[in-house]
Amino acid sequence: MKLPRLIALMSLFSLLFGLAPAAPLEIGASAPVVSAKTDAGTTLNLGDVYKQNNYTLVWFYPRALTGGCTKQGCSLRDASAELKKYGVAVVGVSTDPVEKQKEFKEKNNFNYPLLADTDKVVVKAFGQSGGMAASREAYLIDRTGKVVYHDKGQTEKQAEMVLNFLKTKKS
Repeated sequence: MKLPRLIALMSLFSLLFGLAPAAPLEIGASAPVVSAKTDAGTTLNLGDVYKQNNYTLVWFYPRALTGGCTKQGCSLRDASAELKKYGVAVVGVSTDPVEKQKEFKEKNNFNYPLLADTDKVVVKAFGQSGGMAASREAYLIDRTGKVVYHDKGQTEKQAEMVLNFLKTKKS
């Protein structure tokens, strides 16, 4: 096989492999300890957040300032008092740049950080494919860094689903 053909074939396999769906983290798995820039332009290490709270909710959304993502974020904002009763810290993640995350946070009065995962380190660490945008899902991680809850596709019911899980865990 000629070298240009081999390079083209290898490039095609690399592209296809990179777009293949990744397996989400399983319940009981160790959550990734990764860092990314926040909407404020500072670096946040998720491992530090896990240790400082009873739980950390890491929620992923495809695009800031869009309908479903806004509903998802606002549900968490509106439930912040109840989430705090359980010791839950909330962190949002998308592949949008810092400036867009900042605008999203300000426009919706979010009281939690948004990560600008432009290099897709966080989405890939959580088992997403790292395609064009983050997949809509959420992980609840306990203080020890273990995944205790995972859901996909939630929008305006995101907070309700997490709180229902926490309520049944307390029973």
